[in-house]
Amino acid sequence: MNAYLRDKLLQKLETMADERGYQVLDYVEFLESKYAERQSPAAAAAAGNPLSRFADAVEEKLRAGRVSASTIAETMNLMNKAVGVLNGAAAAGKSVASDLMSATSRVVDAATAAASSAAAPASGTTAATGAPGTPPAGTTGATPPAAGSTDGSTST
Repeated sequence: MNAYLRDKLLQKLETMADERGYQVLDYVEFLESKYAERQSPAAAAAAGNPLSRFADAVEEKLRAGRVSASTIAETMNLMNKAVGVLNGAAAAGKSVASDLMSATSRVVDAATAAASSAAAPASGTTAATGAPGTPPAGTTGATPPAAGSTDGSTST
């Protein structure tokens, strides 16, 4: 549909009451079923979304049950807001999962790099810095007493 025709139709639809808007929608759906034209990209995306399909099914049931147009409009407005919130929550969940996966990937990469560098022998260095059995320089070798203990023993 060209932009001029779409804008002209939107101008007309904006001035209509909800009841007349649903009559127009009924007619458009009739034309769609009669001529079976290709589905628009927006309609195809909405058809793929389970929440949008649910909202469409509720609207169809309300229209088939002869519920007033204002009640249908209010219900659909509420459902559209709920679908928006749920889509936002789903997007946030996907973002958190993606962040978690990238953080895990970084940790695995770092661990792999550390393991490969530890496996490679370092040239020109020795592993031992002091005699066997002696603590490193600057330490006494004794363990500090437990907190609250004066003699170094622990009480139970």
